[in-house]
Amino acid sequence: MKNSILIYGCYGYTGQLIVELAVSQQLNIVLAGRDEQKVKALASKYNLSYEVFSADNAQEVDSVLAKYKVLLNCAGPFIFTATQLMNACIKHRVHYLDITGEYQVFELAASLGEKAKQSGIILLPGVGFDVVPSDCLANYLKSKLPTANKLEMVLYSKGGRLSHGTAITIAENLGLKTLIRKDGKLTPVQNGALNRSIEIDGKSRMCTAISWGDISTAFHSTAIPNITIYNCLPESVIKSMRFTNYIGWLLQNKWVKNYAIKKIKAKPAGPSEHERKTAKSFIWGEATDAQGKTVRAVLEMPEGYSLTASTATKICELVSELDFHQSGFKTPASAFGEDFITTFLGVMRIDL
Repeated sequence: MKNSILIYGCYGYTGQLIVELAVSQQLNIVLAGRDEQKVKALASKYNLSYEVFSADNAQEVDSVLAKYKVLLNCAGPFIFTATQLMNACIKHRVHYLDITGEYQVFELAASLGEKAKQSGIILLPGVGFDVVPSDCLANYLKSKLPTANKLEMVLYSKGGRLSHGTAITIAENLGLKTLIRKDGKLTPVQNGALNRSIEIDGKSRMCTAISWGDISTAFHSTAIPNITIYNCLPESVIKSMRFTNYIGWLLQNKWVKNYAIKKIKAKPAGPSEHERKTAKSFIWGEATDAQGKTVRAVLEMPEGYSLTASTATKICELVSELDFHQSGFKTPASAFGEDFITTFLGVMRIDL
């Protein structure tokens, strides 16, 4: 089993997409999660071995992880699972991967980087849509403008919708201020306060700053000290974000969060197969230096959850190979290069 890939949180929406693709590509995977009934059902469907444990139980984690080479953590929100699993991976010399977009998890991994290097394992969070394409784009722009000291990227999704896991992660962060990277430091700004209009997919669109994972990963991989990540949103949503600046204390109340999460779970688990096939995603990027020189590029890609399944599965395969010897904290682009995202079907990078 030591050469196997353990997929924890396998029965979540994105986890199931990854398992399906990994099975089709004949990867050596074992399924895992805290709910035995759900894990067993998915394992039976594909005739796979499985493990049952809780990330909160150190003894259970230790007894299971020591048997594997790679852990792919699909159990979010990752702020609740990453600390225990990263530390256990370091302890048992297991490569750690996850599909987070939470900046807190990237900062955690960076803080544990030296321990991971000493253990000979890689800590590589964000192996899905968060943040493989954006990290690759950030590094591509930096390669075109090595003097860049400012980076702005914009996310835009055309069609599709959020999974339960993504929506619950957003709910957990309701009421918190938006973060950007300013002069190398994570800096809070008012929600809905930083806006810009950009042309993407042939139309001018309004976007607002969000606390996307690249405020951590792009900083660590490019060393650009000023980073803002935007999302294209309707004006009504941006206005609602501004309103949260006044009721943040209420939105952080556990009863309000629990109510929001209950409403989320009552909705469909994520986009349908038809939505995944017809939706598209875009990331627009701009790097600028102190002299005002600017470079821009855009990535046109498949729907985000489908892309996550592709990138996560490929990275699992690469990290599980016998000749993989990278260690310490890495971002996707620092591990596999700025062109990695362009190797996936349906991805185009266009200089602007």
